[in-house]
Amino acid sequence: MAQPLMPKATAVWLVENTALTFEQVADFCGLHVLEVKGIADGDVAQGIKGMDPVASGQLTRAEIERCQQDPELRLQVSESKYKLPPIAPRKGPRYTPVSRRQDRPDAIAWLLRNHPELTDAQVSKLVGTTKPTIQSVRDRSHWNSQNIKPVDPVTLGLCTQIELDAAVQKAARKAERERKKAAKADGTSETLLPASETTAPEPAHATIAEPEKAEEEKKSYDADSVFAKLKDVKIEEESGD
Repeated sequence: MAQPLMPKATAVWLVENTALTFEQVADFCGLHVLEVKGIADGDVAQGIKGMDPVASGQLTRAEIERCQQDPELRLQVSESKYKLPPIAPRKGPRYTPVSRRQDRPDAIAWLLRNHPELTDAQVSKLVGTTKPTIQSVRDRSHWNSQNIKPVDPVTLGLCTQIELDAAVQKAARKAERERKKAAKADGTSETLLPASETTAPEPAHATIAEPEKAEEEKKSYDADSVFAKLKDVKIEEESGD
């Protein structure tokens, strides 16, 4: 769904002038629910003047009233009379307003403390800073390190909650892949057990009986010994009669 031209300004106006839920406003403006709640509490988007989406033709009053009656419904952007060409995503470092640039070290300190899994490139992209600045905050060599206090970058308006959540999830997936790769390299991954552990041992009586059987097979019998035994048996029978 197409988002309004000025999401935060539109969210400020909707929060102040309608009875829409935070979820409805967040879905329409492409913001996180916590950001909309922060706007309502006055912690986010301070100093931003609300923009009326009805006056700009992005919403109709009937659409707002329809969604106010049912919290499960979602706002639909009105079709514009003018077709604007799609805006290509801008590549390069994030632009940070001059009034917010002094807050970047605080945001960097917060990210380093609460999300150490984020890489310097991700922190740089979120806050709009450079890697040397991140390193100076990390090793406390920053010129203003005594006054740096960790503050959530979303509260400071340097990034959105959606962008922060996406970066954290991406870093977690990368750490999991590296962990599995390291475990596979160390040989600690799951493998088949050797045959000596999976096959049952042979019974003890079989090993004992085999030598006895071999000894019996080694015995040799000749005719004289056999007939001598038969004669002894005959003599005993005659004496008995």
